[in-house]
Amino acid sequence: MRSLTLPLLLVLSLSTIAGPVTAQEDRVLVFTHTAKFRHDSIPTAVSTLRLLAGRERMAVDQSENPADFNDANLARYRVVVFANTTGDVLDATQQQAMESFIRAGGGFMGVHSAADTEYDWPWYGQLVGAYFKNHPEGLQFSPVQPEREGTPRGNAWPVRDELYNFRSNPRGTVQVTATVDEKRYSGGTMGTDHPIAWCHAFDGGRSWYTGLGHDTAVYRNRDFLAHLRQGLLYAAGRSPQC
Repeated sequence: MRSLTLPLLLVLSLSTIAGPVTAQEDRVLVFTHTAKFRHDSIPTAVSTLRLLAGRERMAVDQSENPADFNDANLARYRVVVFANTTGDVLDATQQQAMESFIRAGGGFMGVHSAADTEYDWPWYGQLVGAYFKNHPEGLQFSPVQPEREGTPRGNAWPVRDELYNFRSNPRGTVQVTATVDEKRYSGGTMGTDHPIAWCHAFDGGRSWYTGLGHDTAVYRNRDFLAHLRQGLLYAAGRSPQC
């Protein structure tokens, strides 16, 4: 597996940024509040998203505070990222603010256990596309096959991560962008069609989700970094493709 360390990524990132962030640039809110399991990879996920966003001249704020989900604050952002959130993280008023943000044309990006979040909020489940069901034991290898409209697109790339099974197959309600191959690892329960990443236009805004991102080491995988970058561009409305 090709890898890129965060220090090297930082050097590359800084070399592409011509100056400080300005008020006109898109802002991204990376939300990492957890009410259940907390991933050790959260700090790395935030650092990686900050660097990727910086390369695209986007400013990133991280928050653990659900009170930041209010209309006035969310209006400052182009994208809200749920990065390994878990459990019930927003109350009813905060949920309404998030719904209003999307309906006003905002973008959502969900990473890994964003699908293990807010099971009692049906709108959120539709936004993400599918809820987490369970996962195989440990970290396992699988090829990740990019696709577009059901057709493989480009070469598969290898990943070693926690490979989620979902409560439902989202294909048909979202645009699947990548699958994993259950024949190559043990514990998959979704069969021959196992989406692991997807996107869709939703309720006036945009949503992109990846089931990858559990393990800290996966954030050194160049293909995964490209995967996250494309998700960020789509969620921000900068790319029609996801």
